[in-house]
Amino acid sequence: MKSLLSVPENITFEEAIALTKEIISEVEIGQLSETQTESLIGDLVKSKNGARGFFVGYLTDSRPLADNPSLSIFKALESAPEIVVELLVKNLAMCSAMVVHHQRNQDEETANESKKVRSRTTKLIKSVNIPSLSGNIQELYQTTTTGQGNYKDFLKRWGYDTEQLKAIEQAIEPLLN
Repeated sequence: MKSLLSVPENITFEEAIALTKEIISEVEIGQLSETQTESLIGDLVKSKNGARGFFVGYLTDSRPLADNPSLSIFKALESAPEIVVELLVKNLAMCSAMVVHHQRNQDEETANESKKVRSRTTKLIKSVNIPSLSGNIQELYQTTTTGQGNYKDFLKRWGYDTEQLKAIEQAIEPLLN
């Protein structure tokens, strides 16, 4: 198993998406060991651009790898808790709201893609062992239900309406302790 993949020091968002696709391809053909996979993804999620690109590339990929993440992926995500928590929580909100948006536009295909991203994000949230994650999930829920809290600016910036906020709440409810 010899891979030539590496994470550039100042990786851009676009480079991170492309690298994530390459990592998935190499995992699929057995070119990367679990240790190599963990190391590469761990290096990716250390930076905001790398982590954002990883989640976009990974969660939207058409291949089934993201439906059944390995322990190496969980460990890699756990290595950068601050960045990963923020992005997982916001991804859950965004893809949940986008399901509503696409359904309103009668775009079931894209709505189904958003549902897939929501399912994959939920699986990661349930599987990673990051102590601060559940508190952040609860904070997002509080903000969607009361309009107050740490995620107020985030939700306001995206302009989510009542129906979209309800969809976010429904995505969060099964994750609450």
